[in-house]
Amino acid sequence: MEPPLVVDLDGTLLRSDLLIETGLEFLRDKPLRALAPLQWLLQGKAALKHELAHATNTDMSVLPYEQSVIEFIEAERGRGRRVILATASHHLLAERVAAHLGLFDEVIASNAERNLSAQSKRDALIASFGDCGFDYVGNSRDDLAVWGAARHAYIVNASRDVERRARKVGNVAAVLDSDRSTPRDWMKALRLHQWLKNLLIFVPLLAAHLYTDVTRVVEAILAFLCFGLCASSVYILNDLLDLRDDRHHPRKRFRPFAAGRLSIPAGLVAFPVLLVTAFALALWMLPPVFTAGLATYYVLTLAYSLKLKRLMVVDVIALAGLYTTRVIVGSFAVEIPLSFWLLAFSMFIFLSLALVKRYAELFEARARGSKKRARGRGYFPSDLEMIASLGAASGYMAVMVLALYINEVRTAQLYRRPEIIWFCCPLLLMWISRVWMLAHRGRMHEDPVLFAVHDRASLATTALLALVLWVAK
Repeated sequence: MEPPLVVDLDGTLLRSDLLIETGLEFLRDKPLRALAPLQWLLQGKAALKHELAHATNTDMSVLPYEQSVIEFIEAERGRGRRVILATASHHLLAERVAAHLGLFDEVIASNAERNLSAQSKRDALIASFGDCGFDYVGNSRDDLAVWGAARHAYIVNASRDVERRARKVGNVAAVLDSDRSTPRDWMKALRLHQWLKNLLIFVPLLAAHLYTDVTRVVEAILAFLCFGLCASSVYILNDLLDLRDDRHHPRKRFRPFAAGRLSIPAGLVAFPVLLVTAFALALWMLPPVFTAGLATYYVLTLAYSLKLKRLMVVDVIALAGLYTTRVIVGSFAVEIPLSFWLLAFSMFIFLSLALVKRYAELFEARARGSKKRARGRGYFPSDLEMIASLGAASGYMAVMVLALYINEVRTAQLYRRPEIIWFCCPLLLMWISRVWMLAHRGRMHEDPVLFAVHDRASLATTALLALVLWVAK
């Protein structure tokens, strides 16, 4: 009879780590108790795992499991072999994973007094099955001690150094590798396509007709870069905090961190590095007021990620504010006075687009037959009609602001024939109406700004608006 097959959990069966998962979940749900895990850690790692396991409620059904390991376990069970889950994660979490998968005959895990890792796990397995009395499936440097006591070693997605050291033992039976992360995964995580939104930084420069001022153009480009790095840092942090909700979403579950394509520790390193780089560059190359504006954007975004996006109405106001902040910070970067008309127009148009974003999410939920409150949001599918009314009204208010701007004294100083700008009004009315009609038909991407970038009619409208303004100039 073959010895039992012992399988590690974190990084092996699971393309994640339950200690980090529960830690992030705790921080997101209880941000005011952010220092509590440090207090628990002072009592030892086992105590930290115990407290986090009891303070969170991780959904084991949506975690990113390693399919190659599951298939291997199923094949071995088919041969009548006992399979043991042995993990440094807390036993409460391990038992729930085992119950969900239904693949294990026994679970050996950490508890409040014992952290079952490295030598501790090796000693526990030897005590249960004897030296070389089991085969072991693992992935990390901590597993080297356990492989040394196993009959056969199975390596899963290990680093080259770990694999090389494991092979020196001489008992490696197989290497179970899946697709590793690629630069494309990092591009998705950094949301480089979302940097298109940061083009709003150039709006004050263009509105003031200072696009021939080389110094200001360079400053605007630097501001765009700083804002992009800061935004990417926020996107990564948001993905880490939103793992639970993203994994229940039909599309967001494929995001690199939610799907386990990128490791959570890598994200925890990347987001502060990007943030520090953004602020260092801003402090060095741009006016202090720009850095203050960038800090305001970051704080607002963090508040949005942690709390505001779950509050009805507050979320769309905050989202519109984040778009408008890009315009404000753009004026700070090139030291141009803020325009009342530009701010008013921005707030109304971006509120309309924020409501389109929520409408698209709820439309999908209603199409799936859901009547419950959208996960991570403050809305129900039944709110669709009200959101559409508010969004369309806000978009039309933006057009009214533009119409009032045409008769402003300052406008006559900037444009030779300001009356020609009136042609922008029907163009914008048509575009806003079309966006909402497409949303009503379920054809709108969740993010209307990115939708507009790929939509031919939207691009044509933008070109016509630019032409009208050029003729008026």
